[in-house]
Amino acid sequence: MLKGSIVALITPFDSQGQIKDDKLKELIDWHIDKGTDGILVCGTTGESATLTHPEHRKIIELASSYVNKRVPVLAGCGSNSTQEALELASYAAEVGADYSLVITPYYNKPTQEGLYQHFKKIAESVNIPIIIYNVPSRTGSNILPETVARLYKDCANIVGIKEASGALDQITKIMTLVDDKFLLLSGSDEVNLPILSVGASGVVSVVANIAPKETHDLVASFLEGNLAEARRLQLYLYEMIKTLFIETNPIPVKTALGLMGMIELNMRLPLCKMSAVNLDKLKIMLEKYKLI
Repeated sequence: MLKGSIVALITPFDSQGQIKDDKLKELIDWHIDKGTDGILVCGTTGESATLTHPEHRKIIELASSYVNKRVPVLAGCGSNSTQEALELASYAAEVGADYSLVITPYYNKPTQEGLYQHFKKIAESVNIPIIIYNVPSRTGSNILPETVARLYKDCANIVGIKEASGALDQITKIMTLVDDKFLLLSGSDEVNLPILSVGASGVVSVVANIAPKETHDLVASFLEGNLAEARRLQLYLYEMIKTLFIETNPIPVKTALGLMGMIELNMRLPLCKMSAVNLDKLKIMLEKYKLI
């Protein structure tokens, strides 16, 4: 079973906006060394919305080959076009990714039946385990528990969901409609522990970009039955997590990694540098946690 801390990895760019392959490899090695249990590339935190299709494919292939099964690789393969999502998922399977993470279509706001048909079409067309990605705050589309359960029942390779709605009641309801083989992954760092408590096997984490060991230890502690330590780490990370979302993700986390000397700070428009006020808040947080 896929479990543990899966980092929603940033995409490192140079000053010209080109992907830095060597830095991506360095980050992957650093995460594996620190105990990260899985690598997600081309997600929201990886600035997938401004990657070209060739770049998207390049990153999936690079990560899959470089990780070389040391940990599972999740490939972000979503689109508001079913055909584009299908093609990306097919490519991810071809180059050896372990899972395809497919976001609910954004902007066009499909009905629940449209969401069902979208995911069913992809699942029937590709040979790779698919994890649904639900993040209504980004997409304007919320896949309901009944639709998730229907897809899980009807499509053998739809194996779980990354839930980033933050709606604990909705997440709990999903788990009442599926069996114990269903993979629930938290996509909301601020409520990782509550989501673990209703059956999640892991987290897809933004904060793991700067605190990989602590995020791994939080999940491992919970899964090993050490609730007190898991609670301590959730509370310990809380201020860090909240500060990483004072501006649109991944602006703060990439800025943090830049301040930590891990990457050259470059983002693609329309993402831009943090405001001076929020940058000061970020620096204070990083100093408090002794990260700079």
